[in-house]
Amino acid sequence: MLQRVLAAILLMAAVCAAQKAAAVKHVTVYKEPGRFGGWPANHGIWSWGNEIVVGFSEGYFKKVESGHAIDRSRPSIPRFARSLDGGETWKIEVPSFLDADSKEKEAVDPPGGFDFTHPDFAITLRMVSSREGYSRFYVSTDRCHAWKGPYKLPTYGRKVISARTDYIVNGKHDLMAFITSGKENGQEGRVFLTRTTDGGKTWNFVSWIGPEPAGFSIMPSSLRLSPTKILTTLRQKEGEKHWIDAYLSEDNGNSWRYLNRPAESTGGFVGNPPGMIKLKDGRLALTYGFRSPPYEIRARLSSDNGQTWGEEIALRTNAGCEDLGYPRTVQRADGKIVTLYYISDAKYEERYIEATIWDPGKGKGIGSGASGSQP
Repeated sequence: MLQRVLAAILLMAAVCAAQKAAAVKHVTVYKEPGRFGGWPANHGIWSWGNEIVVGFSEGYFKKVESGHAIDRSRPSIPRFARSLDGGETWKIEVPSFLDADSKEKEAVDPPGGFDFTHPDFAITLRMVSSREGYSRFYVSTDRCHAWKGPYKLPTYGRKVISARTDYIVNGKHDLMAFITSGKENGQEGRVFLTRTTDGGKTWNFVSWIGPEPAGFSIMPSSLRLSPTKILTTLRQKEGEKHWIDAYLSEDNGNSWRYLNRPAESTGGFVGNPPGMIKLKDGRLALTYGFRSPPYEIRARLSSDNGQTWGEEIALRTNAGCEDLGYPRTVQRADGKIVTLYYISDAKYEERYIEATIWDPGKGKGIGSGASGSQP
């Protein structure tokens, strides 16, 4: 009898281990000796079935005691990674908007007339700096192979406009973009909604999202819930506290109300931005980095349009240090989720881009171990 009980326990353990292994897989996207790969959330992600393209920054690695381990005295260059098999393998690409010296042209006024509903459309909105200057955008209609731009975005009377790629397509020439600007005192930052209805020629300020913070409220991730409802999640900082807040608009972005706090903490090092998507089954998935030990990439799921959120899911744990995260996430054709972020194996080692492929139907998935391995 005892032997049968032990055999049953071992069988259950084996089944659980197999389910757990199937739930999470880590794939290295970009990793080079002496280099820094980082910040997918600053560039954007696009997908067409199992074809996925993500942007990131490629710089030079520099050992630092805290903060981003990138050598600011040397060039940092945008790159794209493309997968044709749902994130299982990746190829690195040089953006078409860079010249032979990896330089970008000066931004010009946009011509307008872009078709945002083109089946192979993509737009990337990028800042010059989070602390100074203007922002610009680029448009592609061939799945990120060739880009038109850069085109200037308005400054709306602010000293700093720090655009990252977060947008909603409403129609052929109608697109909303969610952008961080400087606060009244010029410090980082506060989020607003802008909209173009002429294919990108003019961009009109629509609304501020939330009150101006004493700390910062930056790096939105947004989606449409209905013809009138829009949900956005924001990276928040106040003193030593860092978290993610959700805001809801019920009048198509004209006004916003605080909804809830999907992540009570994103760790002790200036926080981390959210990456939010709507799944095929109607649930929402929110991903973010946690910048305190055990240094993790985490997720939460919501089955009621963000009114409540499930328990935290650790997708990738025991990273090398707090310099991680900035995720962007898509769902592939078979329903599995592909979350991309940057990470390191140790504090004084290179930062690299990794993809975690996970099944949102498996419940709590915990990923650990070396890059490219399955737990």
